[in-house]
Amino acid sequence: MKNTIKLIITIIMFYFLFQYIDFQNLIDILAKSHGGTILIALIFQLGSTYLAAYRWRLIMRLLVFKESVSYYVKSYFKGSFFNQVLPSSIGGDAVRIIDLTQKGYDKKDAFYGIFVDRVVGLVGLLVLNLIATLLFYGAFDSDFSILIILITLGGISGFALLFHLHKITFLANYKFLNLFHRLAKRLNNLYTSKTLLLQHIAISVGVHILSILTLYALALSIDFHMPFQIFLIAVPPVFLLTIIPISLAGWGIREGAMVGIFMLVGADETKILAMSILYGLLLIISSLPGSYFWVKSKKAT
Repeated sequence: MKNTIKLIITIIMFYFLFQYIDFQNLIDILAKSHGGTILIALIFQLGSTYLAAYRWRLIMRLLVFKESVSYYVKSYFKGSFFNQVLPSSIGGDAVRIIDLTQKGYDKKDAFYGIFVDRVVGLVGLLVLNLIATLLFYGAFDSDFSILIILITLGGISGFALLFHLHKITFLANYKFLNLFHRLAKRLNNLYTSKTLLLQHIAISVGVHILSILTLYALALSIDFHMPFQIFLIAVPPVFLLTIIPISLAGWGIREGAMVGIFMLVGADETKILAMSILYGLLLIISSLPGSYFWVKSKKAT
């Protein structure tokens, strides 16, 4: 039922997009895309996935998980495969947790490590978006730029606040708030060195820059020319929206957000949609190694 609802939302989003898009022109743009530049985009995306897996490994080492880099890379690719290709109720994070528990690690510790990995990745995205918006203020109109600054500052402030919630002892008395109290305590235990936290956030910024470079290369492959700073400002909000799990692998939501934001700077909506579709297809292709690692692990068990 949940996947059916997601499919319906995806179809509705594309239906509305195609009301404003010349479908034949879209097909022509996709058909004429440059294969060599798409290959470069694929390399950027694979690099982003590898760097994200490396960040996850660094976090899990703090929790005394002793697997190799290659183990985390394989598991991360398996998670990406489930997220992008298989319309399953088993999400990519659940696959990663299962991988770790099969190695004999505690399920709660595995969940906590993946939660921290997700949060640090999100903070890296907010930091990148904030810095880019401030550095290139004026690339978009002031209302949009101020909105981005407020959202990113709010998210970063919320993360900073989480580190201090463990000091508010009465939170532990309430079932729902106790979760945040415990997370705050574990975050402080994990990141006794704030320098280490900043290093992990910096790696997250690198992960997202590689993903944005992927989109930039795809734009060049269809002769969609925009300054790179526009991508640094426009793409992170799209990534934030696709985190909301209301469509299949972000399809439809990503395209709608991409078209809406890039049109603010006068970009051609058909080329924006073509770029976003290429990115979605590239995410599927880049996750395919996960299918091999998943089948191989199933045979091993």
